Amino acid sequence: MPALVFDENSVLEAIDAVVSKTFQMDFNWDWPAGVAFYGVAEAYEATGKAEYLDLLKSWMDERLEDGLPKLSVNGVSMGHALLSLYTATNEQKYLDTALQLAEFLQQDAERFGDGILQHTVNSTTYIFHEQAWVDTMMMAGLFLLRIGKLTGNIDYFNDGLRQYHGHEDVLQDPLTDLYYHGWDNIERSHMSGVFWARGNGWAALTMAKALELIEVTHPSFMIIDGSLRDQLSALARLQDENSGLWHTVLTDSSSYLEVSGSCGILAALLTRGSLYNKYTQKAIPSILERITEEGKVMNVSAGTAVMDDTAGYKAVPFKRIHGWGQGLSLVYLSQLLKSSKRVYA
Repeated sequence: MPALVFDENSVLEAIDAVVSKTFQMDFNWDWPAGVAFYGVAEAYEATGKAEYLDLLKSWMDERLEDGLPKLSVNGVSMGHALLSLYTATNEQKYLDTALQLAEFLQQDAERFGDGILQHTVNSTTYIFHEQAWVDTMMMAGLFLLRIGKLTGNIDYFNDGLRQYHGHEDVLQDPLTDLYYHGWDNIERSHMSGVFWARGNGWAALTMAKALELIEVTHPSFMIIDGSLRDQLSALARLQDENSGLWHTVLTDSSSYLEVSGSCGILAALLTRGSLYNKYTQKAIPSILERITEEGKVMNVSAGTAVMDDTAGYKAVPFKRIHGWGQGLSLVYLSQLLKSSKRVYA
């Protein structure tokens, strides 16, 4: 495959703008910040720009003064930034707080079946009894692998693997190799049965990141690698031919093109080396065009429950800026920079 061609300065300028705008947004301790700051941490790793780390540290230090709020599975996504801050600064408070999040998952989070984490949010109104959502692979599954690897805690690491395998078992469709948005274990159904772009972005991105943490001799490596391989093969063939993006309902070309899901998918494709270069090349200008000069990432769907039907997903608005759009775009742009520096045999 031909090498990727892009203007590195344009990518760096886009990252700068997105990071700056992200810290002009107001976040609670919850998953929009968790994903946004995961992206900021990835941008710091890819560029080495100390100002990104300083902004993240300043935000986190201020919030830690207030103590932890009531936790949820989605809220544990804040642990990604904590682990990155600890790795960069060696300040124990970040690891200590991350360990509190891991212990919440181990001791208090609702589960069903073979230890699959029930999707939970910071709400007493919305309870999703015995439901698995693909989002959890990002919010908690990857976090458990990261903190398990960092601390050498095999229980955390194995629980992370349990989440990947459990979510694959109930969410990956054996016919299409795509991931459903959710699974209702009580009803034994995928509810609306929709293949949602951002959901597949969560799955693809986090499986790619998980493989960097798992030894190739571990049986789980081949299980996750096989799931990701087949999913990416299916996703590549659903890419919009003109824009290089993906529709919010992957299998419905009349649904709008969605940037956050596309960024998650593209970041995963980039980890496969040059295999998917013709697909990732096509998307580069489309992503950059959807980032405003002020750093707003546009065409990002709003927070999305498992909707009742395809029409519900198509009606989700995509007008406003969202933390997950900022974060996933930073993950993609950072991976693009890293991939350009990689030498392929």
